[in-house]
Amino acid sequence: MSADEQIFRRRALYRAAHRGTKEMDLLLGRFAAAYVPGVDSDGLRLFETFLKLPDPLIEGWIMGSRPPESPFADLVQSLRRFHGL
Repeated sequence: MSADEQIFRRRALYRAAHRGTKEMDLLLGRFAAAYVPGVDSDGLRLFETFLKLPDPLIEGWIMGSRPPESPFADLVQSLRRFHGL
């Protein structure tokens, strides 16, 4: 793994765990700790794009109050499964 990829992974882990609300920090941070180390570079880029979305949108997807948009459907399903939702 290159130094750039290591930085990219650490940045994704940090951004997931420091969203600004405790609930999202826990939901995304715990998932990221399990997901990011083993994901390929395409999955990591998708996750990084996902993290740029607003918290209310992500929270609605995770809690199931609205269906996730493509291309995030599989990622959201993984998040929901990870948290037993």
